[in-house]
Amino acid sequence: MPQFTPLQLKINIKNHHDLGFNLTSKRPVHIDRPPHVPLQERISPAAVATPSTPARRKMTTLPPISELSSASINTQIQALDLLFEPSKQLHTLALPALKSKRTPANTVTSAASAAEPAFDSYPALVQHIASLLLQLAQSDEPSAKQKLHAILGSHPRLGAKKVDSTQSQAEQASLNAGTADEAEKLKALNDEYEATFPGLRYVVFVNGRSRPVIMENMRQRIDRADIREEEREAIRAMVDIAQDRAKKLQLVQQ
Repeated sequence: MPQFTPLQLKINIKNHHDLGFNLTSKRPVHIDRPPHVPLQERISPAAVATPSTPARRKMTTLPPISELSSASINTQIQALDLLFEPSKQLHTLALPALKSKRTPANTVTSAASAAEPAFDSYPALVQHIASLLLQLAQSDEPSAKQKLHAILGSHPRLGAKKVDSTQSQAEQASLNAGTADEAEKLKALNDEYEATFPGLRYVVFVNGRSRPVIMENMRQRIDRADIREEEREAIRAMVDIAQDRAKKLQLVQQ
């Protein structure tokens, strides 16, 4: 049995009392203590220095096509959103195509391979994405159809009161010049279209055309009732819109 000096024994006895035991009765002694508070709750959030996250700036023009392949993923995504509409499915489909091509190494001069832009123009990029969309349309896989319909559905409903995209707002400006009765008819046609083609949204290159002209086109496409042809026509419209945007956004840069 270890031997203790009087001082050590006094300290040990004090420690036992601190732990809540009475050495003579061997019964727990209740000691009022503050409730246990986890360490992370004892630290004031104000005392923890956290780096501020800079707000992501929204692009309003396209970067030079020669820089797009080497740009950040965020820049590439915003470029796609400007040309088309924000769509995670489109990002998944198109981003791999934006990677830089590499020219073969020169075996004579031993020069290393060099990175080249994936596309030499925005129209070429848009046409490539059009080919990817048409591949989805030609597929019989349900997952391909779901992806395609999600991409086509990223465009705002024609004549909708709330349109987030600045480009779509400008493109649909001519549709806001009609009467309230025409607006109701357009809404009814949208409903009928979406009931005829479940999962799709009517997409058309407005190009300054009036409500009556657009509604006539919508009526014809509803009456045709051909889902395959409708998918292809919606893709053509989306591509026409993207090509027009590419031209206008590049003019803003100059």
